Amino acid sequence: MEKLCGFVATLLFLVSLLFNGGAAARALNKNQDASEEWGYVEVRPKAHMFWWLYKSPYRIENPSKPWPIILWLQGGPGASGVGIGNFEEVGPLDTYLKPRNSTWLKKADLLFVDNPVGTGYSYVEDNSSFVKNDVEAANDLTTLLMELFNKNEILQKSPLFIVAESYGGKFAATLGLAAVKAIEAGKLKLKLGGVALGDSWISPEDFVFSWGPLLKDMSRLDTNGFAKSNQIAQKIKQQLEAGEFVSATDSWAQLESVISQNSNSVDFYNFLLDSGMDPVSLTASTLAVGASMRKYSRYLSAHKSSTPDGDGDVGSLMNGVIKKKLKIIPENVTWGGQSDSVFTELSGDFMRPRISEVDELLAKGVNVTVYNGQLDVICSTKGTEAWIEKLKWDGLQKFLSTERTPLFCGNDKITKGFKKSYKNLHFYWILGAGHFVPVDQPCIALNMLAAMTDSPASASARKAKL
Repeated sequence: MEKLCGFVATLLFLVSLLFNGGAAARALNKNQDASEEWGYVEVRPKAHMFWWLYKSPYRIENPSKPWPIILWLQGGPGASGVGIGNFEEVGPLDTYLKPRNSTWLKKADLLFVDNPVGTGYSYVEDNSSFVKNDVEAANDLTTLLMELFNKNEILQKSPLFIVAESYGGKFAATLGLAAVKAIEAGKLKLKLGGVALGDSWISPEDFVFSWGPLLKDMSRLDTNGFAKSNQIAQKIKQQLEAGEFVSATDSWAQLESVISQNSNSVDFYNFLLDSGMDPVSLTASTLAVGASMRKYSRYLSAHKSSTPDGDGDVGSLMNGVIKKKLKIIPENVTWGGQSDSVFTELSGDFMRPRISEVDELLAKGVNVTVYNGQLDVICSTKGTEAWIEKLKWDGLQKFLSTERTPLFCGNDKITKGFKKSYKNLHFYWILGAGHFVPVDQPCIALNMLAAMTDSPASASARKAKL
């Protein structure tokens, strides 16, 4: 059945490349098995956000069950979810347009957006329309959700789960709160199932302080390298306390450079690898602000051996056959995996923490899932554990004292990870995975997704709007 559904989805996609016509803001491919929609929403004057919704062909296997929708938020800031998350991580097809066996469509419908405006296919008509902080980005995303959900009763029946990766976690936390407030005010007709923060940049201070100890324990830094790293981390801490966020972003880039020089260019997305293993990526020793995040998509396309489904040149794909398929992308808009303009405009917010937003989500009863790859550096598990311990949520101490349970996949009895849950907070330790958990551990990621969308807190969200 799965092979048949995958074949049908691929056939529909390829046929649509030839026959999908019209210049409308939405384009559709529909039958009883699968469908796609995409379009633009002008979230503010001169600010146009692109979205792409896939309806799962696997929903027909259990048609009576409310089928969840995953809103995928990429990192960067300025990395394209429509390109990277879709074709390189969890979408139905890889960058060779071959079916992805580990697509998240097996568990949910998928909604990808290029967020913030100026990212990927999203665009602004003038530079004054770029967002300057996470809250502005969340407001734009809320406007997008209003446009998609408020007039669509079918979408309103399905719980929406906001799933984020990397810097996308900051967008997810702020969007989660903005969405809850809009729902409570009657402005957004939506069931919020939960928020998931995958290897997320929630507390930059905790992460930069984690890099030195982690890499020293892993023998990528010696005592001298650790001392240099810690000195810059202390400088960042002082800058953050003084509210000097742009300077802290500059120091962050300096810290990555120092770590690279003293670790023989460790890969910030997987400490078992060298950045130099990726022939097209910049090493941290040549970093300018934002260059590290430009390696985001290049890491995925370079390490083909770790990607079961394979991947090719996503840039050529997005600016070639996909742009031709979609038809509505303006000629002057060129897709890029990472927008330096978006990163630069957000440089004053890049190092700002969003722990309090996670606290508010928990206090409001929103289901929050946190997951982290064991091998990640930039958003390390050590740093994630540190910011979680700073939560003021009244269930924190019970959560911390709860025992973990091991995770397995299929008949394989090798430990793939651990999980801890208390009330509406859930934490997953994913073994053998770096920054990109769905790529490195697709089986455990799908199991986690199933648990997240079927949890009691999620079920209650399906029955009643927040």
